Amino acid sequence: MELQDNPQHKEGPVARMIEEQTAKLPSDLFLWAALGSIGVSLALKFTGHKHTALFVGQWAPTFLLLGLYNKIVKTEGHDQLS
Repeated sequence: MELQDNPQHKEGPVARMIEEQTAKLPSDLFLWAALGSIGVSLALKFTGHKHTALFVGQWAPTFLLLGLYNKIVKTEGHDQLS
């Protein structure tokens, strides 16, 4: 049985609202945000701001995960039953 066929796995109203809004964003936005955070992190590192560079550099995986979530919502949709 697929996950979507099980009514126990329905999305709640908050998740549904977030998915509807994030599906409107272009997937490239998250890739560019990740690359931008890497670039800013490198610039901070070279200017001697080591701790800030590490902090900003850790944003890249988060942006990539958000982009993946965005892509899944766009391609698979949410709650096919609702």
